[in-house]
Amino acid sequence: MSFPRKYSLDFIDAIVQRVAAARAQGHRGPITAVARELNIDRRLVQQWVGRTRTPAGGTDTASPQPAPLDTVPPPPTLPSGLLVCRTCQQPMHTTDDGGQVGYQCPRACRRLPLGAATVADTVGRTVLRHTPGIVTTLGHPKPAELAAAHAARVITRITAGTLPTDLRFTWRRALAPIPGQPGPALTERLPSARALATTDPIRAHEALRDTLTGVDPAAADPNPTLADAARLHAELLTRLGNPAAAVRWAAYAHHSHAHLHGPAARPTLAAAHTLATAHRHAGRHQRAYHVYRNLADQLTATAGPHAHPTLATQATLALVLRDLGHCAAARTLLADTITAHRRTHPHHPATARMLHHLHQMRQHCADHGHEHPENELDTGQEQRQHSRAAH
Repeated sequence: MSFPRKYSLDFIDAIVQRVAAARAQGHRGPITAVARELNIDRRLVQQWVGRTRTPAGGTDTASPQPAPLDTVPPPPTLPSGLLVCRTCQQPMHTTDDGGQVGYQCPRACRRLPLGAATVADTVGRTVLRHTPGIVTTLGHPKPAELAAAHAARVITRITAGTLPTDLRFTWRRALAPIPGQPGPALTERLPSARALATTDPIRAHEALRDTLTGVDPAAADPNPTLADAARLHAELLTRLGNPAAAVRWAAYAHHSHAHLHGPAARPTLAAAHTLATAHRHAGRHQRAYHVYRNLADQLTATAGPHAHPTLATQATLALVLRDLGHCAAARTLLADTITAHRRTHPHHPATARMLHHLHQMRQHCADHGHEHPENELDTGQEQRQHSRAAH
């Protein structure tokens, strides 16, 4: 089977979409950032992105066309030093023989080089089969070329036989020596990631990302260390603007802690809050509502109906109700929560935030002609009465 001497349209589409998503999130230099992350020439990425725009400055929704054969670079290759010849045990290097890019060892043990495109496709498909979460793209199926560029994150050595598809893989055992079980690297990096989470979330995310690459949260067994790392990873992904990816890690953390400690244990409730937050930021308001409601019920039973965590969860539940379009129910719930919070936790700073959200809800309803519930809290009168009582 022959492989085209160019990047696939799926791969180009995924790269263009990554740049567009980064630009929409306000990142500086999205083209340079994506090119550096995937080890691709920046000019090529810029060329792909530019092809999706019309001369008038609009956007062409059609898929970008591949560049002519004489302007397209060689097919994607593996990270340097990863591919080793089975005969001489020496690292193989790329060669270009009449426009056909391949792999050859220093001693020329083989008559013809191994086709680089076939090798990259084989490696990429194998990596995706074993670690499907190694790359995040908006399109499906995930391009094998992109996974091959990240192969060194999960593989330490690839031994090549006589054919491009005759490859033996040595996986990074430190990542996950047993499916669903954390390795030494995760145990060592989790404390440092926790310490960095508040001051430098990007570095904290990087400290966890590589060690979690070999773990599939959808298939991993419950494990306390892995669950703690998954919850922190989900929090960081949400803060860094990728809540959709955070949901799968938060779901594993919640399921794992519930299995290990029970549904009302503190780690389980903390993981439930992380999961609900990820759902909400990802725009999955219905799922967020159910998780927040279950969390509020658990907190009511364990901490009490007037505990600050319980009332704070109810206040957030009101915001989710507003996001779902139930503004009257949202205002009523938030007003009742504010009254209970003021009575039980006077002068707590969270009350001011709740009042601000309630004011925004009322203003939104006034702008759209909605009727206010008769029993809703009059925030101005309530605040004046609270002030007089304090004096």
